[in-house]
Amino acid sequence: MNKKLAVAKWEFMEKIKTKAFLISLILTPIIMVAFGVLPSLLAMKPDESSVVIGIIDESRAIATSLAQKVDEKYRLPDGQPNYMIRELFDGTSADELKTLGNRMIANDEIEGYFYIPATVFDSGMVEYRAENVGNFRTQERFSRTIEEIVIEWRAKKEGYDPLLLRRLMANIDVRSIKVTGEGEEKESGFLETFFSAYVIIMMLMFLVLTSGQLLIRSVVEEKSNRLIEVLISSCSARDLMVGKIIGLSGLGIVQVTLWAVIAFVISAKFNASIFQLDIFLIALIYFFLGYLLYAAIFVAAGSPATTEQEAQQLTGYVTLLLVFPIVLAMPVMQNPDSTLVKVLSFIPVLTPAFMVMRMPIQMPELWEFLATIALLIVSVLGMMWVAGKIFRTAILVYGKRPTISELIRWLRAA
Repeated sequence: MNKKLAVAKWEFMEKIKTKAFLISLILTPIIMVAFGVLPSLLAMKPDESSVVIGIIDESRAIATSLAQKVDEKYRLPDGQPNYMIRELFDGTSADELKTLGNRMIANDEIEGYFYIPATVFDSGMVEYRAENVGNFRTQERFSRTIEEIVIEWRAKKEGYDPLLLRRLMANIDVRSIKVTGEGEEKESGFLETFFSAYVIIMMLMFLVLTSGQLLIRSVVEEKSNRLIEVLISSCSARDLMVGKIIGLSGLGIVQVTLWAVIAFVISAKFNASIFQLDIFLIALIYFFLGYLLYAAIFVAAGSPATTEQEAQQLTGYVTLLLVFPIVLAMPVMQNPDSTLVKVLSFIPVLTPAFMVMRMPIQMPELWEFLATIALLIVSVLGMMWVAGKIFRTAILVYGKRPTISELIRWLRAA
Protein backbone atom coordinates (compact mmCIF):
# COMPACT_ATOMS: atom_id res chain seq x y z
CA MET A 1 0.00 0.00 0.00
CA ASN A 2 2.95 2.31 0.67
CA LYS A 3 4.09 1.90 -2.93
CA LYS A 4 0.60 2.65 -4.24
CA LEU A 5 0.45 5.82 -2.14
CA ALA A 6 3.95 6.83 -3.23
CA VAL A 7 2.94 6.55 -6.89
CA ALA A 8 -0.32 8.41 -6.15
CA LYS A 9 1.52 11.22 -4.39
CA TRP A 10 4.00 11.58 -7.23
CA GLU A 11 1.25 11.64 -9.88
CA PHE A 12 -0.79 14.14 -7.86
CA MET A 13 2.07 16.54 -7.18
CA GLU A 14 3.43 16.41 -10.73
CA LYS A 15 0.07 17.06 -12.40
CA ILE A 16 -1.25 19.70 -9.99
CA LYS A 17 1.75 21.94 -10.70
CA THR A 18 1.34 21.90 -14.47
CA LYS A 19 0.07 24.97 -16.29
CA ALA A 20 -2.44 22.84 -18.17
CA PHE A 21 -4.13 21.75 -14.93
CA LEU A 22 -4.21 25.25 -13.48
CA ILE A 23 -5.71 26.62 -16.70
CA SER A 24 -8.34 23.86 -16.89
CA LEU A 25 -9.21 24.43 -13.23
CA ILE A 26 -10.53 27.88 -14.11
CA LEU A 27 -11.34 27.46 -17.78
CA THR A 28 -13.56 24.37 -17.43
CA PRO A 29 -16.31 25.99 -15.28
CA ILE A 30 -16.24 29.00 -17.60
CA ILE A 31 -16.81 26.69 -20.57
CA MET A 32 -19.60 24.87 -18.71
CA VAL A 33 -21.36 28.15 -17.91
CA ALA A 34 -20.82 29.39 -21.45
CA PHE A 35 -22.39 26.23 -22.91
CA GLY A 36 -25.38 26.53 -20.62
CA VAL A 37 -25.96 30.30 -20.51
CA LEU A 38 -24.42 31.87 -23.62
CA PRO A 39 -26.86 30.33 -26.16
CA SER A 40 -29.82 31.66 -24.13
CA LEU A 41 -28.26 35.11 -23.82
CA LEU A 42 -27.58 35.27 -27.56
CA ALA A 43 -31.12 34.12 -28.33
CA MET A 44 -32.58 36.77 -26.00
CA LYS A 45 -30.28 39.56 -27.24
CA PRO A 46 -32.44 42.26 -28.91
CA ASP A 47 -31.74 43.59 -32.38
CA GLU A 48 -29.42 46.61 -32.56
CA SER A 49 -31.19 48.34 -35.44
CA SER A 50 -34.57 48.32 -37.17
CA VAL A 51 -35.21 45.50 -39.61
CA VAL A 52 -37.11 46.18 -42.85
CA ILE A 53 -39.65 43.46 -43.66
CA GLY A 54 -41.65 43.40 -46.87
CA ILE A 55 -45.31 42.40 -47.06
CA ILE A 56 -47.17 41.13 -50.14
CA ASP A 57 -50.78 41.12 -49.02
CA GLU A 58 -53.14 39.76 -51.66
CA SER A 59 -56.02 39.82 -49.17
CA ARG A 60 -55.68 43.60 -48.74
CA ALA A 61 -56.93 43.12 -45.16
CA ILE A 62 -53.88 42.21 -43.09
CA ALA A 63 -50.90 44.46 -43.89
CA THR A 64 -52.22 47.61 -42.16
CA SER A 65 -53.22 45.80 -38.96
CA LEU A 66 -49.99 43.81 -39.04
CA ALA A 67 -47.85 46.95 -39.22
CA GLN A 68 -49.77 48.54 -36.35
CA LYS A 69 -49.58 45.51 -34.06
CA VAL A 70 -45.89 44.85 -34.77
CA ASP A 71 -45.09 48.52 -34.08
CA GLU A 72 -46.92 48.33 -30.73
CA LYS A 73 -45.43 45.03 -29.61
CA TYR A 74 -41.79 45.13 -30.64
CA ARG A 75 -39.46 48.02 -29.92
CA LEU A 76 -35.68 48.40 -29.72
CA PRO A 77 -34.06 49.35 -26.37
CA ASP A 78 -33.80 52.96 -27.59
CA GLY A 79 -37.54 53.09 -28.28
CA GLN A 80 -37.28 52.87 -32.07
CA PRO A 81 -39.47 50.36 -33.95
CA ASN A 82 -37.92 46.89 -34.15
CA TYR A 83 -39.48 46.29 -37.58
CA MET A 84 -40.19 48.62 -40.49
CA ILE A 85 -43.01 47.27 -42.65
CA ARG A 86 -42.75 47.91 -46.39
CA GLU A 87 -45.74 46.91 -48.50
CA LEU A 88 -44.95 45.74 -52.02
CA PHE A 89 -47.61 46.89 -54.52
CA ASP A 90 -45.75 47.20 -57.84
CA GLY A 91 -46.68 44.64 -60.45
CA THR A 92 -49.91 43.08 -61.50
CA SER A 93 -49.46 39.49 -60.35
CA ALA A 94 -48.15 37.59 -57.37
CA ASP A 95 -45.23 36.21 -59.41
CA GLU A 96 -44.12 39.73 -60.38
CA LEU A 97 -44.38 40.87 -56.75
CA LYS A 98 -42.31 37.88 -55.61
CA THR A 99 -39.69 38.69 -58.26
CA LEU A 100 -39.59 42.24 -56.94
CA GLY A 101 -39.24 41.01 -53.38
CA ASN A 102 -36.41 38.62 -54.33
CA ARG A 103 -34.57 41.48 -56.08
CA MET A 104 -34.96 43.71 -53.01
CA ILE A 105 -33.54 40.95 -50.80
CA ALA A 106 -30.56 40.56 -53.12
CA ASN A 107 -29.97 44.33 -52.99
CA ASP A 108 -30.23 44.36 -49.17
CA GLU A 109 -33.23 46.69 -49.31
CA ILE A 110 -35.28 44.37 -47.09
CA GLU A 111 -34.42 41.51 -44.72
CA GLY A 112 -37.18 39.34 -46.17
CA TYR A 113 -40.83 39.41 -47.04
CA PHE A 114 -44.06 37.66 -46.13
CA TYR A 115 -46.38 36.54 -48.92
CA ILE A 116 -49.97 36.51 -47.68
CA PRO A 117 -52.29 34.93 -50.27
CA ALA A 118 -55.93 35.93 -50.66
CA THR A 119 -56.94 32.52 -49.27
CA VAL A 120 -55.14 33.07 -45.96
CA PHE A 121 -58.40 33.33 -43.96
CA ASP A 122 -59.42 29.85 -45.10
CA SER A 123 -56.09 28.05 -45.56
CA GLY A 124 -54.02 29.83 -42.93
CA MET A 125 -50.95 29.44 -45.19
CA VAL A 126 -48.29 32.20 -45.30
CA GLU A 127 -44.86 32.19 -46.94
CA TYR A 128 -41.68 33.84 -45.63
CA ARG A 129 -38.81 34.37 -48.02
CA ALA A 130 -35.40 35.69 -47.02
CA GLU A 131 -31.72 35.10 -47.51
CA ASN A 132 -31.51 34.04 -43.85
CA VAL A 133 -34.49 31.81 -43.12
CA GLY A 134 -32.87 30.70 -39.85
CA ASN A 135 -34.07 33.85 -38.05
CA PHE A 136 -36.79 32.07 -36.09
CA ARG A 137 -37.45 35.12 -33.91
CA THR A 138 -38.75 37.21 -36.82
CA GLN A 139 -40.75 34.34 -38.28
CA GLU A 140 -42.31 33.46 -34.92
CA ARG A 141 -43.25 37.06 -34.09
CA PHE A 142 -44.87 37.77 -37.44
CA SER A 143 -46.61 34.42 -37.72
CA ARG A 144 -48.11 34.84 -34.25
CA THR A 145 -49.29 38.37 -35.07
CA ILE A 146 -50.78 37.30 -38.43
CA GLU A 147 -52.51 34.44 -36.62
CA GLU A 148 -54.09 36.92 -34.19
CA ILE A 149 -55.41 39.04 -37.10
CA VAL A 150 -56.80 36.01 -38.90
CA ILE A 151 -58.54 34.76 -35.74
CA GLU A 152 -60.07 38.21 -35.16
CA TRP A 153 -61.33 38.29 -38.76
CA ARG A 154 -62.84 34.82 -38.45
CA ALA A 155 -64.50 35.80 -35.14
CA LYS A 156 -66.08 38.91 -36.69
CA LYS A 157 -67.30 36.87 -39.64
CA GLU A 158 -69.06 34.44 -37.29
CA GLY A 159 -70.57 37.30 -35.27
CA TYR A 160 -68.31 37.14 -32.21
CA ASP A 161 -66.64 40.03 -30.41
CA PRO A 162 -62.83 39.74 -30.95
CA LEU A 163 -62.06 41.70 -27.75
CA LEU A 164 -64.26 39.38 -25.71
CA LEU A 165 -62.57 36.34 -27.24
CA ARG A 166 -59.15 37.79 -26.43
CA ARG A 167 -60.12 38.19 -22.77
CA LEU A 168 -61.56 34.69 -22.68
CA MET A 169 -58.39 33.26 -24.24
CA ALA A 170 -56.02 34.90 -21.76
CA ASN A 171 -52.67 33.17 -21.23
CA ILE A 172 -52.36 30.77 -18.30
CA ASP A 173 -49.25 30.87 -16.09
CA VAL A 174 -48.46 27.37 -14.81
CA ARG A 175 -46.31 26.98 -11.69
CA SER A 176 -44.38 23.75 -11.23
CA ILE A 177 -44.79 22.23 -7.74
CA LYS A 178 -42.68 19.16 -7.02
CA VAL A 179 -44.32 16.62 -4.68
CA THR A 180 -41.83 14.39 -2.83
CA GLY A 181 -42.39 10.76 -1.90
CA GLU A 182 -43.37 11.89 1.60
CA GLY A 183 -46.08 14.15 0.21
CA GLU A 184 -44.19 17.42 0.80
CA GLU A 185 -44.54 20.22 -1.73
CA LYS A 186 -41.73 22.31 -3.17
CA GLU A 187 -41.85 24.79 -6.02
CA SER A 188 -39.44 23.57 -8.67
CA GLY A 189 -38.99 25.18 -12.05
CA PHE A 190 -37.32 23.82 -15.15
CA LEU A 191 -34.03 25.63 -14.46
CA GLU A 192 -33.49 24.02 -11.06
CA THR A 193 -34.58 20.58 -12.24
CA PHE A 194 -32.41 20.71 -15.35
CA PHE A 195 -29.23 22.11 -13.82
CA SER A 196 -29.30 19.85 -10.78
CA ALA A 197 -28.73 16.92 -13.09
CA TYR A 198 -27.04 18.53 -16.09
CA VAL A 199 -24.27 20.31 -14.18
CA ILE A 200 -23.22 17.15 -12.33
CA ILE A 201 -23.13 15.17 -15.59
CA MET A 202 -21.06 17.86 -17.27
CA MET A 203 -18.66 17.89 -14.32
CA LEU A 204 -18.26 14.12 -14.60
CA MET A 205 -17.66 14.36 -18.35
CA PHE A 206 -15.04 17.11 -18.10
CA LEU A 207 -13.33 15.39 -15.18
CA VAL A 208 -13.14 12.03 -16.93
CA LEU A 209 -11.92 13.62 -20.14
CA THR A 210 -9.17 15.69 -18.52
CA SER A 211 -7.93 13.18 -15.95
CA GLY A 212 -8.42 10.18 -18.26
CA GLN A 213 -6.31 11.78 -20.95
CA LEU A 214 -3.68 12.71 -18.36
CA LEU A 215 -3.61 9.10 -17.19
CA ILE A 216 -3.15 7.65 -20.68
CA ARG A 217 -0.67 10.34 -21.71
CA SER A 218 1.39 9.55 -18.61
CA VAL A 219 1.50 5.83 -19.44
CA VAL A 220 2.36 6.41 -23.10
CA GLU A 221 5.07 8.90 -22.21
CA GLU A 222 6.64 6.52 -19.70
CA LYS A 223 6.52 3.69 -22.25
CA SER A 224 8.08 5.79 -25.00
CA ASN A 225 11.11 6.85 -22.92
CA ARG A 226 11.41 3.39 -21.26
CA LEU A 227 10.87 4.92 -17.83
CA ILE A 228 8.15 2.33 -17.24
CA GLU A 229 10.81 -0.42 -17.00
CA VAL A 230 12.51 1.43 -14.16
CA LEU A 231 9.20 1.90 -12.33
CA ILE A 232 8.26 -1.78 -12.70
CA SER A 233 11.58 -2.75 -11.16
CA SER A 234 10.57 -0.85 -8.01
CA CYS A 235 6.88 -1.77 -7.75
CA SER A 236 4.37 -4.14 -9.29
CA ALA A 237 2.25 -3.21 -12.28
CA ARG A 238 -0.87 -3.30 -10.11
CA ASP A 239 0.73 -0.92 -7.59
CA LEU A 240 1.62 1.44 -10.44
CA MET A 241 -1.85 1.32 -11.99
CA VAL A 242 -3.74 1.76 -8.69
CA GLY A 243 -1.37 4.53 -7.63
CA LYS A 244 -1.95 6.43 -10.87
CA ILE A 245 -5.73 6.12 -10.51
CA ILE A 246 -5.66 7.22 -6.87
CA GLY A 247 -3.42 10.18 -7.65
CA LEU A 248 -5.55 11.40 -10.50
CA SER A 249 -8.69 10.77 -8.44
CA GLY A 250 -7.28 13.14 -5.82
CA LEU A 251 -6.64 15.62 -8.61
CA GLY A 252 -10.25 15.23 -9.69
CA ILE A 253 -11.50 15.76 -6.13
CA VAL A 254 -9.63 19.07 -6.00
CA GLN A 255 -11.24 20.14 -9.27
CA VAL A 256 -14.76 19.11 -8.29
CA THR A 257 -14.47 20.72 -4.85
CA LEU A 258 -13.40 24.04 -6.35
CA TRP A 259 -16.16 23.89 -8.99
CA ALA A 260 -18.78 23.07 -6.34
CA VAL A 261 -17.64 25.99 -4.15
CA ILE A 262 -17.83 28.35 -7.12
CA ALA A 263 -21.31 27.08 -8.02
CA PHE A 264 -22.65 27.48 -4.48
CA VAL A 265 -21.13 30.96 -4.10
CA ILE A 266 -22.69 32.11 -7.38
CA SER A 267 -26.07 30.58 -6.53
CA ALA A 268 -26.01 32.21 -3.08
CA LYS A 269 -25.01 35.60 -4.49
CA PHE A 270 -27.83 35.63 -7.03
CA ASN A 271 -30.27 33.82 -4.75
CA ALA A 272 -30.68 31.10 -7.38
CA SER A 273 -31.11 27.50 -6.27
CA ILE A 274 -29.54 25.42 -9.02
CA PHE A 275 -28.77 22.44 -6.79
CA GLN A 276 -31.10 20.34 -4.68
CA LEU A 277 -29.05 19.61 -1.59
CA ASP A 278 -31.17 16.61 -0.60
CA ILE A 279 -29.89 14.65 -3.60
CA PHE A 280 -26.42 16.13 -3.89
CA LEU A 281 -24.75 13.62 -1.55
CA ILE A 282 -26.32 10.67 -3.37
CA ALA A 283 -25.18 12.16 -6.66
CA LEU A 284 -21.63 12.34 -5.32
CA ILE A 285 -21.68 8.56 -4.70
CA TYR A 286 -22.60 7.92 -8.33
CA PHE A 287 -20.11 10.57 -9.39
CA PHE A 288 -17.22 8.92 -7.54
CA LEU A 289 -18.07 5.35 -8.60
CA GLY A 290 -18.63 6.47 -12.18
CA TYR A 291 -15.28 8.21 -12.23
CA LEU A 292 -13.48 5.08 -10.97
CA LEU A 293 -15.24 2.95 -13.58
CA TYR A 294 -14.27 5.25 -16.42
CA ALA A 295 -10.72 5.55 -15.09
CA ALA A 296 -10.38 1.76 -15.25
CA ILE A 297 -11.84 1.76 -18.77
CA PHE A 298 -9.33 4.40 -19.83
CA VAL A 299 -6.48 2.30 -18.42
CA ALA A 300 -7.69 -0.85 -20.18
CA ALA A 301 -8.26 0.97 -23.48
CA GLY A 302 -5.19 3.20 -23.46
CA SER A 303 -2.40 1.12 -21.94
CA PRO A 304 -1.92 -1.05 -25.08
CA ALA A 305 -1.31 2.12 -27.14
CA THR A 306 2.26 2.77 -28.18
CA THR A 307 1.85 6.35 -29.37
CA GLU A 308 -0.12 9.33 -28.10
CA GLN A 309 -2.07 9.42 -31.38
CA GLU A 310 -3.29 5.87 -30.80
CA ALA A 311 -4.21 6.72 -27.22
CA GLN A 312 -6.29 9.73 -28.32
CA GLN A 313 -8.08 7.61 -30.91
CA LEU A 314 -8.95 4.91 -28.36
CA THR A 315 -10.04 7.34 -25.67
CA GLY A 316 -12.22 9.12 -28.23
CA TYR A 317 -14.45 6.04 -28.43
CA VAL A 318 -14.72 5.95 -24.63
CA THR A 319 -15.76 9.61 -24.70
CA LEU A 320 -18.83 8.70 -26.77
CA LEU A 321 -20.16 6.77 -23.76
CA LEU A 322 -20.12 10.04 -21.81
CA VAL A 323 -21.85 12.02 -24.56
CA PHE A 324 -24.69 9.50 -24.98
CA PRO A 325 -26.51 10.36 -21.70
CA ILE A 326 -26.25 14.09 -22.48
CA VAL A 327 -27.93 13.53 -25.85
CA LEU A 328 -30.81 11.74 -24.09
CA ALA A 329 -31.10 14.31 -21.27
CA MET A 330 -34.40 15.83 -22.45
CA PRO A 331 -36.24 12.49 -23.11
CA VAL A 332 -35.12 11.23 -19.70
CA MET A 333 -36.39 14.38 -17.99
CA GLN A 334 -39.75 14.07 -19.73
CA ASN A 335 -40.31 10.44 -18.74
CA PRO A 336 -37.76 9.37 -16.09
CA ASP A 337 -39.81 6.39 -14.89
CA SER A 338 -40.21 4.68 -18.27
CA THR A 339 -39.11 1.08 -18.77
CA LEU A 340 -36.42 2.06 -21.29
CA VAL A 341 -34.87 4.62 -18.94
CA LYS A 342 -34.87 2.10 -16.09
CA VAL A 343 -33.16 -0.49 -18.29
CA LEU A 344 -30.52 2.02 -19.41
CA SER A 345 -29.96 2.92 -15.74
CA PHE A 346 -28.68 -0.63 -15.18
CA ILE A 347 -25.99 -0.45 -17.87
CA PRO A 348 -22.87 0.29 -15.76
CA VAL A 349 -21.28 2.87 -18.09
CA LEU A 350 -24.60 4.77 -18.22
CA THR A 351 -25.73 4.22 -14.62
CA PRO A 352 -24.13 7.33 -13.01
CA ALA A 353 -25.50 9.78 -15.58
CA PHE A 354 -29.01 8.30 -15.83
CA MET A 355 -29.51 7.98 -12.07
CA VAL A 356 -28.30 11.53 -11.49
CA MET A 357 -30.66 12.82 -14.19
CA ARG A 358 -33.64 10.95 -12.74
CA MET A 359 -33.25 12.00 -9.10
CA PRO A 360 -34.16 15.71 -9.37
CA ILE A 361 -37.20 14.93 -11.53
CA GLN A 362 -38.73 11.80 -10.02
CA MET A 363 -36.89 10.07 -7.21
CA PRO A 364 -36.25 6.38 -8.05
CA GLU A 365 -37.29 3.71 -5.59
CA LEU A 366 -34.95 2.55 -2.83
CA TRP A 367 -34.28 -0.81 -4.46
CA GLU A 368 -33.05 0.96 -7.60
CA PHE A 369 -30.53 2.97 -5.58
CA LEU A 370 -29.25 -0.11 -3.78
CA ALA A 371 -29.14 -2.23 -6.93
CA THR A 372 -27.41 0.36 -9.12
CA ILE A 373 -24.84 1.27 -6.46
CA ALA A 374 -24.08 -2.43 -5.92
CA LEU A 375 -23.85 -2.88 -9.68
CA LEU A 376 -21.40 0.00 -9.95
CA ILE A 377 -19.22 -1.35 -7.12
CA VAL A 378 -19.06 -4.79 -8.77
CA SER A 379 -18.40 -3.19 -12.16
CA VAL A 380 -15.60 -1.02 -10.78
CA LEU A 381 -13.92 -4.02 -9.12
CA GLY A 382 -14.35 -6.14 -12.24
CA MET A 383 -13.06 -3.41 -14.55
CA MET A 384 -10.12 -2.78 -12.24
CA TRP A 385 -9.27 -6.48 -12.45
CA VAL A 386 -9.51 -6.42 -16.26
CA ALA A 387 -7.49 -3.19 -16.47
CA GLY A 388 -4.85 -4.65 -14.16
CA LYS A 389 -4.48 -7.76 -16.33
CA ILE A 390 -4.11 -5.72 -19.51
CA PHE A 391 -1.95 -3.04 -17.91
CA ARG A 392 0.50 -5.60 -16.48
CA THR A 393 1.44 -6.90 -19.93
CA ALA A 394 0.63 -3.93 -22.18
CA ILE A 395 3.03 -1.51 -20.52
CA LEU A 396 5.99 -3.64 -21.64
CA VAL A 397 4.75 -4.20 -25.20
CA TYR A 398 6.34 -1.92 -27.80
CA GLY A 399 6.07 -1.50 -31.54
CA LYS A 400 2.61 -2.84 -32.34
CA ARG A 401 -0.95 -2.73 -31.09
CA PRO A 402 -2.10 -6.05 -29.58
CA THR A 403 -4.91 -7.95 -31.26
CA ILE A 404 -8.18 -8.96 -29.61
CA SER A 405 -6.98 -12.56 -29.25
CA GLU A 406 -3.82 -11.35 -27.50
CA LEU A 407 -5.85 -9.25 -25.08
CA ILE A 408 -8.02 -12.27 -24.27
CA ARG A 409 -4.91 -14.35 -23.68
CA TRP A 410 -3.58 -11.70 -21.28
CA LEU A 411 -6.84 -11.81 -19.33
CA ARG A 412 -6.62 -15.60 -19.04
CA ALA A 413 -3.04 -15.46 -17.82
CA ALA A 414 -2.51 -16.10 -14.12
